[in-house]
Amino acid sequence: MIRAFLLDPKHAGLMVAALSSFTLGLVFIAQYGFGLAPCELCLWQRWPHAAAILLGLAALLLPRWRPALLALAAFSILVGGGIAVFHVGVEEKWWQGLTSCGGGPTPNSIDALRAQLMTAPVARCDEVAFRFLGLSMAGWNVLWSACLVVFAALAAKRAGQENK
Repeated sequence: MIRAFLLDPKHAGLMVAALSSFTLGLVFIAQYGFGLAPCELCLWQRWPHAAAILLGLAALLLPRWRPALLALAAFSILVGGGIAVFHVGVEEKWWQGLTSCGGGPTPNSIDALRAQLMTAPVARCDEVAFRFLGLSMAGWNVLWSACLVVFAALAAKRAGQENK
């Protein structure tokens, strides 16, 4: 019964919205419940999940457009996963992060230093705030997003077959 519900394209939009909501819920609990300040890349990773929530709900309400909306949700989550891969690389020092992720050029005056301090992110992108089972939150987002992308893409395919 549960398997039939999960595999039914009619419910796929609800599942995508619920799973992306769960993802955002976890990061808000980490931020506000445990005081883990997000860096700029952490914040960027949230937007694709928010888009997936809206697209999933739209897929639930607009059956004619369900395949396209689920495919867009899969793409949105894929983008978020790509940002998470980049973030993991920055955390692990595989490549340099964005200048807005902390540090940046050395200011050459007191006014420039003040401006840099006022616009600096709360947390640095190249420092892991929390690890669980050896993975940072960005690392877990890579894995979770990969699973969600596969689910949403398969749901889009099933919905497209159902609409034929």
